Amino acid sequence: MLDIKWIRANPDAFDRALKTRGVEPAAARLIELDDARRAHVARLQEAQERRNSASKEIGKAKASGDEEKAKALIDEIAELKAFVQGGEEEERRLDGALRAALEVIPNLPLEEVPVGADESDNVVHHFHGEKPSFDFEPKEHFDIEGLKAGFDFDRAGKIAGARFAILRGELAALERALGQFMVNLQTTENGYEEVSPPLLVRDEPLYGTAQLPKFAEDLFHTTDGRWLIPTAEVPLTNLVREEILDEADLPMRVTGLTYCFRSEAGAAGRDVRGILRQHQFQKCELVSITRPEDSLDELERMLGCAEEVLKRLGLHYRVVTLCTGDMGFGARKTYDIEVWLPGQQTYREISSCSVCGDFQARRMNARYRPAGEKGVQFVHTLNGSGLAVGRALIAVVENYQNADGSVTIPPVLRPLMGGREVIGKL
Repeated sequence: MLDIKWIRANPDAFDRALKTRGVEPAAARLIELDDARRAHVARLQEAQERRNSASKEIGKAKASGDEEKAKALIDEIAELKAFVQGGEEEERRLDGALRAALEVIPNLPLEEVPVGADESDNVVHHFHGEKPSFDFEPKEHFDIEGLKAGFDFDRAGKIAGARFAILRGELAALERALGQFMVNLQTTENGYEEVSPPLLVRDEPLYGTAQLPKFAEDLFHTTDGRWLIPTAEVPLTNLVREEILDEADLPMRVTGLTYCFRSEAGAAGRDVRGILRQHQFQKCELVSITRPEDSLDELERMLGCAEEVLKRLGLHYRVVTLCTGDMGFGARKTYDIEVWLPGQQTYREISSCSVCGDFQARRMNARYRPAGEKGVQFVHTLNGSGLAVGRALIAVVENYQNADGSVTIPPVLRPLMGGREVIGKL
């Protein structure tokens, strides 16, 4: 949610920023809605003030014996009362119209974000490590011979339909080890508090993090009015919903390893083989709540925390800065981490780290009180993946595959795998 006061003061800058995101100019329309709301509120205030003053005049008129004037004042008050009662409903309608217009407008990018239309305009920030070399042709994760029995797509289809998978045996253990490794790293070394949140939420949390109302088709909705979370960003960020924090409580850093659920409404025909794009998947989420002046430094820190997972797994990756046309709806700046998948011979996203400014905080009414001050300010929010577990599993098995169809387990995962060094031996 953007600040209408800022838009009124900076209409040209607002429209220029929207243009970089491929959105039509909106300042004039929003200001017109706000003008109508302000004018109506002013009329209501005038009517209420006049009603109060007329009420006082009635007593004076009666005291002076002017019954005609007293009756005229009583009639006037009745009309004013009727106007105010109807006017309050109109005020709610005008407030709702302005809010509805604002809530579908994306966040404004920071000036440093590269301008572009889509992912082809993203800018590589840096690389880490080297691509692995093989003396055989590396395969995609679902074609590695020793792992085929561990991917049970047929039974998953019978149970749940397309875009679900059952992992069995050593693959299920590897998935569990990866998730545990990620959370352990973020909590024991990077200062995040582990949280186990609900996987079902009401409308308000999704509105707060800006998935609703614009992206409802990407979500799973239950018959009792709840939603399956598309990411733990939703419940973790909403921990501060409608709260006023003390400055001493910031930054607040939380992490959670949860299942996530996405309808993949716009992904028909994409990545239909394997586990790259599923309706249900696990992810280790990172969320930070900060003071405004700290949020950009926190973005760099969060990126480093996510990168460290890949470094310790010994995986080659690159970091890209997303352009204005490829960023998420609520982001002001986003880094994507893209891991190298030798089976596909390409980089694939495994984490996004975004700073949202006060965009989500305004929707959640999440504020903090600066030390020594009476007033409050909106917090800034950030979110990132540390990492997507299924994609990390793909990256590990493709990068550590052997010619005989087995997969070597990265050393950092072996203690969590009962000491196993290799899986998928034929």
